[in-house]
Amino acid sequence: MLDIEKTKKVIHELYNSLHQHPDQSSYLLNITDVLSQVYLKLDTVKNPEAWLSRLVNYIYMEAFSRVHFSRKEDDLLIELGDLSKKSGLNGRNRASFDDKSQFYGLFEKMPRR
Repeated sequence: MLDIEKTKKVIHELYNSLHQHPDQSSYLLNITDVLSQVYLKLDTVKNPEAWLSRLVNYIYMEAFSRVHFSRKEDDLLIELGDLSKKSGLNGRNRASFDDKSQFYGLFEKMPRR
């Protein structure tokens, strides 16, 4: 079972750290948008482990060669990845890794960057 409070703490810490970057590129803003969305909904989604797994994959895909993380941010991302391992393979293969809309409901406004 996923420890929701611990996971939210790590997400919050990563969000705050990324928000301090001097270069707020669209890739970084997309990542912070999604971190915020997952933080807000993690307690209410049916399968939080799978959602967390999709979050980690999304961050890796969005940041690949475009966003450089500090050592602390890398460690937080690794910790989120470790927490998401409880979802198994199904959570990882159901969504497109580079699609931000998977974290927003049908009637929710999604920031376009």
